[in-house]
Amino acid sequence: MNLALWIAAGLLAVVALAGGISKTFVPWERLRKIRGGEWVGHFSVGFVKTLGVLEILAAVGLILPAVLDVAPDVVPVTATCWVLLMVGAMITHLRHGSPRFMVLNLIYLALAAFVAWGRFGPEPFTA
Repeated sequence: MNLALWIAAGLLAVVALAGGISKTFVPWERLRKIRGGEWVGHFSVGFVKTLGVLEILAAVGLILPAVLDVAPDVVPVTATCWVLLMVGAMITHLRHGSPRFMVLNLIYLALAAFVAWGRFGPEPFTA
């Protein structure tokens, strides 16, 4: 179970890092033209960049606290926050006609819920 939780957290961290870097550093106009990125046109540049920074922080919060054994309880809290972020992403993709991306967000939501459940419940980092 511990290995499965690490794998799930690692996958989510990669997804969060990739999404965060693109939202933070790729120009807003370019993001808007990418398939699945049409939603960006409905939000300000600042909002999109803020989401990007939050995703980068989520990537860090899913892995580093446990690896460094510094406040490892941050991992399930971060996973719970990721669940909430994915709910928002699903609503956004639904509103802007991208159901395919909703399914992807649902998968990420399920992985984050698994990590939150596992680290709050049967496999916490602290005894």
